Amino acid sequence: MTLEQIRKELDIHFIRIDAILPELTSYLPLKESDFQEIEKIKTIDFFIYRFTKIQDRMGEKLFPLILKELHEYKTSMSLIDVLHRLEKLELLESSDIWIDYRKLRNALTHEYPDNEDEMIESIALAIDVYGDLKKIYTKLLNSV
Repeated sequence: MTLEQIRKELDIHFIRIDAILPELTSYLPLKESDFQEIEKIKTIDFFIYRFTKIQDRMGEKLFPLILKELHEYKTSMSLIDVLHRLEKLELLESSDIWIDYRKLRNALTHEYPDNEDEMIESIALAIDVYGDLKKIYTKLLNSV
């Protein structure tokens, strides 16, 4: 995949989340009863799906492509190596933060709907993190 293809895909995910974010935030703070209302579930699931796609694509595709564009990438680099390199280049504030974002992504996809209290907390955190993902994305695109 090229940088342009990844950018187009990520742009679609960001645009679509931005379109539903006002509706989603109007539900805050979420309650367990919100998971009984189909329209709210649709919006929540839509957000989770797009959020995880963004997180996946940035970590798996965008980060290595940015490093390739900057001639800083080696095929033997693991994700943590990529994160550390982005941090050294000051394109990522902290590799640890991205690892935390990854854990949040996993919590959203693996625990839903088993534990609604944890899910409610994870969704609220993901809404906050979403703004950070957009800032990181913009910073990375501006670096090349």
